[in-house]
Amino acid sequence: MTLGPVQLLIIGFDDPQIHGEIRAALATLRENDIIRLIDAVVINKDHEGNVEILHQSDLSVGELTEVGAYVGALLGLGLDGEEGAEIGAQVGAEEFSDGSAFDDEMVWYAADVIPNGTAAAAALLEHRWAIPLRTAITNAGGAVLADAWIRPVDLVAVGLLAAAETETAPA
Repeated sequence: MTLGPVQLLIIGFDDPQIHGEIRAALATLRENDIIRLIDAVVINKDHEGNVEILHQSDLSVGELTEVGAYVGALLGLGLDGEEGAEIGAQVGAEEFSDGSAFDDEMVWYAADVIPNGTAAAAALLEHRWAIPLRTAITNAGGAVLADAWIRPVDLVAVGLLAAAETETAPA
């Protein structure tokens, strides 16, 4: 199985009526094989506290079980070598075999803690675009030394920090 980098994205919404714009953007990314939705859960909580939970995945239960086995094997490998990888693969496959990477206890906990009249979403997104880039880097003998997401707000924070340092620097 070839798996691209996976991102866990958790989003909160002030309005539980999530509009179709997000779904349309995801559909475009998925149709162009830029991302694959490993699993997603959306929790809508109306003003009276009634909860609606929606699950979505691009993977069949079998494919999701395979992803679980892969993730579990990697965790087990780091924990206890080859023997750990075998045990981890079995545990990971079992955890994902119900058709979701997000277990019910975690989802209901989130539903309990979000305020009435809001919504939350969690998604595991596989970045398919990165697979050929990762292969090319590996084939060239390269290795990733670090990676991070840099958001616009991060750049603003760096600018604010630089401004503060300039103000306090001796002339």
